[in-house]
Amino acid sequence: MAGLLSRISRVKTAPLHTMSPAEARAAYTLRAEVLDPPRAPLARVQDFTIPAADGTPLPARLYAPSHERLPLLLYLHGGGFVIGNLETHDSLCRQLSARSGGAVVALDYRLAPEHRFPTAVDDAWAAMHWLAAHAGTALGLDASRLAVGGDSAGGTLSAACALHARDVGLRLALQLLITPGTTAHADTPSHKLFANGFVLDAAAIAWFFDHYIDHRHRRDWRFAPLEAEVDDVAPACLILAECDPLVDEGLAYADKLRAAGVPVKLELYRGLTHDFIKMGRAIPQAREAQQAAAEALREAWGL
Repeated sequence: MAGLLSRISRVKTAPLHTMSPAEARAAYTLRAEVLDPPRAPLARVQDFTIPAADGTPLPARLYAPSHERLPLLLYLHGGGFVIGNLETHDSLCRQLSARSGGAVVALDYRLAPEHRFPTAVDDAWAAMHWLAAHAGTALGLDASRLAVGGDSAGGTLSAACALHARDVGLRLALQLLITPGTTAHADTPSHKLFANGFVLDAAAIAWFFDHYIDHRHRRDWRFAPLEAEVDDVAPACLILAECDPLVDEGLAYADKLRAAGVPVKLELYRGLTHDFIKMGRAIPQAREAQQAAAEALREAWGL
């Protein structure tokens, strides 16, 4: 990881937080899969749309290793609520589908600053409800075995989905939280310890959050799941990186879930940084983490 960080620093690319959101999205799309493995072939890869709560059609992509009636994962990509799309996480979604034997539905939720908080949350909830109601008839999948998951900001959205699912009586098989954000103010010790030079810098976090949410709303549990009561939420699998500004809040959320009696599987990858799970071409532990996520899904689905 240290060698990879050294090589990345020598490339001298402009930091995302120095760009406009549109420029940052374009730059991230170009480089997001550079360290991912090649896109794995699957029996089904299908683009379609899911209606948002206000009727807006949201792009989505289905990945499945067969045409059978498979359980499914709603996947919410990372990118600080400002960048990221179906293309930036295509390789990862293919790996999760191929390794788990289940289907993955990736959602292209709306991004800030054009769509500030809570639009991304509302889009994620709308997709979860739509899949629970229509994945069987529209996609030929087993909607009774629905999981939610995502990385970084997508992990935050997934935790919010699990909390909302509990509140409305929707049973989820699993919440897969990969290096999620869970605190209101990015003020844990790991935010200071890993503030610079570890892939996700403090300046980038501030840039993302300023575009996404007003400061006065940051204790809303839909943004900071640590502010919520977590009793009776879906079982969780958390995949964390030791050298990540978000690691402390990931550990704190795992502890809070466990204290509430929620089954938790926790994988902490030592010596690795934020976003490592998308570095399978260079970091062997990325492939291990993908397999760990897939095995948690298989267990939750009863495969």
